[in-house]
Amino acid sequence: MEKKYAKKSQIKEIWRRMKKNKLAMIGLAIFCILVAMSLSADLIADYQESAIKQNGSLRLQPPSWEHYFGTDQYGRDLLARMVHGSRVSLSIGFFTTGISLLIGGILGAMTGYYGGIFDEIVMRLMDILLSIPSILLAIAIVSAMGPSLLNLLIAITISQIPGFTRIVRSTVLTVVGEDYIEAARACGSKDFRIITNDVLPNAIGPIIVQGTMSVAKMILLAAGLSFIGLGIQPPQPEWGYMLSEAREYMRDYPYLVVIPGIAIAISVFSINLIGDGLRDALDPRLKN
Repeated sequence: MEKKYAKKSQIKEIWRRMKKNKLAMIGLAIFCILVAMSLSADLIADYQESAIKQNGSLRLQPPSWEHYFGTDQYGRDLLARMVHGSRVSLSIGFFTTGISLLIGGILGAMTGYYGGIFDEIVMRLMDILLSIPSILLAIAIVSAMGPSLLNLLIAITISQIPGFTRIVRSTVLTVVGEDYIEAARACGSKDFRIITNDVLPNAIGPIIVQGTMSVAKMILLAAGLSFIGLGIQPPQPEWGYMLSEAREYMRDYPYLVVIPGIAIAISVFSINLIGDGLRDALDPRLKN
């Protein structure tokens, strides 16, 4: 009971400190709007009729009261493709971050806690993967497996696991030598219980911040892969692929490039603001 009360008090304190960061709250507000837009995409525009169906008579119409963001080269409503594309981009960001954080967190916690030969083997493998830029590693994986949504998710997840493993390991190493960990071992607590109840909760701050920042990185990575044709395949809307399709029309119809580009920039910017705010709120040296 006391532990639950302490956790609630800690969360309230973090939220109180984060509310003082105006930029973080602006980022949170923008992000909430994006999430609400993606969740209500079907209410804003019909997926089949507006976002997918081609209509030659409506192609390349500029923004108007009938089509607020205009139409693309296939006569599809750009607003409909934007809101449905937000669902894809945000889902990729959250899903890949969650899976890579879960796998990397388990590996990082185990290597940091146990050390020894297991630590050496896992971390040398992670070093090999980290020596390859994440975008190149993702490109290699998708190229080998073929472009599709599932393969895109697998490629992005694998490319991000090494970074999470190293970060979790480093944070766990700062905790495992503390007296309360030794006391838990002396009391006969099992390793799994020590890791889940004592180690990870006390190392969660940097992990949360890194996870938040990673969502933005995943969105950019997915957009980049889709831009070069290795991500989401047509006709499914995705911001990066929408940019790719609009390249040859950008001089005469700049809105085709500007609108999805702004969407990517705003989403990444808002998530980074939230991450900065969380970092400051979780930093014990900045208590106020």
